[in-house]
Amino acid sequence: MLNRLRSVDPEIYQAIREEVRRQQVLVELIASENFVSQAVLEAQGSVLTNKYAEGYPGARYYCGCEWVDRCESLAIERAKQLFGYDHANVQTHAGTQANMAVYLATLNHGDLILSMGLASGGHLSHGYKRNFSGQFYKAVNYGVNAETGLIEMDQVRKLAKEHKPKMIVAGASAYPRTIDFAAFGEIAREVGAILMADLAHIAGLVAAGLHPSPKGHAQLVTSTTHKTMRGPRGAIILCTSEYAKKVDSAVFPGLQGGPLMHVVAAKAVALKEALSPEFRTYQTRIVENAKALADGLKRRGFKLVTGGTDNHMVLLDLRDKGITGKDASAALEIAGLTTNKNLVPGDPRSPGETSGIRLGTPAITTRGMGPREMDLIADLIHRVIAAPNDRRVRKYVREQTLDLCDSFPIYNGLLRRLYEQEQDAYDIPAAGGTPVEM
Repeated sequence: MLNRLRSVDPEIYQAIREEVRRQQVLVELIASENFVSQAVLEAQGSVLTNKYAEGYPGARYYCGCEWVDRCESLAIERAKQLFGYDHANVQTHAGTQANMAVYLATLNHGDLILSMGLASGGHLSHGYKRNFSGQFYKAVNYGVNAETGLIEMDQVRKLAKEHKPKMIVAGASAYPRTIDFAAFGEIAREVGAILMADLAHIAGLVAAGLHPSPKGHAQLVTSTTHKTMRGPRGAIILCTSEYAKKVDSAVFPGLQGGPLMHVVAAKAVALKEALSPEFRTYQTRIVENAKALADGLKRRGFKLVTGGTDNHMVLLDLRDKGITGKDASAALEIAGLTTNKNLVPGDPRSPGETSGIRLGTPAITTRGMGPREMDLIADLIHRVIAAPNDRRVRKYVREQTLDLCDSFPIYNGLLRRLYEQEQDAYDIPAAGGTPVEM
């Protein structure tokens, strides 16, 4: 495993080796991260990376594309089947590029979009002033109720009627509750706006029927293929037939040249996995774990934005804890818990500092953890936040997280095989326990 890389470029080999180790020995609580299956890894690391394939299946600008055409066609059909839309584009490299393609396909420079503000849980690509979306288009933001943390559809309707946006964006990056796509669709129809649903975080839940679908409400849908989808880092676009040609033209030649065919194939694998009954069971466990984690944190005195969660994420408001999100996430990482700092509604701090942290359960659910481990994780977070500079606390929590990670190894002991291959050892032992099939 990685024998050739080790001899050709030992520095890159070492970096990959250490990243495998890092993923094994840290409890991954970042809501936008996950562990792909071994099948996805194999597809993405395949010879498909050699093939240039500008264009679309059956209409390429290069010869020799019959097999990459097959891969892309399978990805397209599986995406359509999974989400029920007329058309799918599977070439976009990332969620922001998918959003950019939809804007390019439907808007003119300077058109107005109505979207969730960054400070309320929206995404950079939904009109943030320093992002292309806020520079190329005018953005009006709806927010959340300062007390409940929930989207208020009356405010969305009022803003839509006042500003008459060309497009309304329904979707979020840090919103732990259900998004009412039907209500957004009704408002969009009232003002003659296009509705785009950004499913980047909740696509897996939508695919499994655990979150309402935007089908029948949004003409265009974007989603990443990682996060709850547990696929490679990338994105897809779904749309009704009337926007199919415009979307495809916006992606190529509008934004991108040749697609990354090894990633497209990996998307196809992940989409097939998402069509399985096991995937719905997995998504159910993600939600159960998020609720268990939220309950454990509440019992320990934490304030949760919206008071809980309906999906895969939990957003902690730390303003009553005397610590910033930046400092909290740094202390937790030292103790073996990976999170990310995050703004909370009404946050007086900057995006680089924040008053909150965002937690998610997709990755730890992939590893096989359940409600019992969620309660332990809640306790460990509580200990660190209560005494972020106490070395004894950090040492205790680190020992607990190492034991936890050792009990739920990733990739059937990949770390151990790397170590055995080199016949050396680290201070922190390789993964043990019963391997989790991924």
